[in-house]
Amino acid sequence: MSEQRLRQAIDTLKESGVRITPQRHAVLEFLLNAMVHPTADEIYKALEGKFPNMSVATVYNNLRVLKDIGLVRELTYGDSSSRFDCNTSDHYHIICNECGKIVDFHYPSLNEVESLAEQVTGFDVSHHRLEVYGKCDDCQAVNTKKH
Repeated sequence: MSEQRLRQAIDTLKESGVRITPQRHAVLEFLLNAMVHPTADEIYKALEGKFPNMSVATVYNNLRVLKDIGLVRELTYGDSSSRFDCNTSDHYHIICNECGKIVDFHYPSLNEVESLAEQVTGFDVSHHRLEVYGKCDDCQAVNTKKH
């Protein structure tokens, strides 16, 4: 993670009038460094050694604040726990059916699909989400070894 991204995120927090507590800074820094899309529990477990008095509720509250000011996206997938993504640029996700791993990938925006959906349905489209599912390299390797 670049220090510049962290500084920009902290500037955004300050401009929004949000206090930068040590816990909030740690949650933000963890997300910016994360190569995965962690759950609140995963963030809590990663930070509990550094902040033994921090609760899971504190992590959720900080994630809500970061989401409300646009620094984090919440990814919801059915019944499973929400995952959080610090990459708020337009991108898509591919999700492993076996282990649940989520990987970002970029593809040209589907603005024309949104326009067509509006024309056909009369909806005022706010956004879209594209998810691709399959089996990641790690799970393919495990299954190959079993046979």
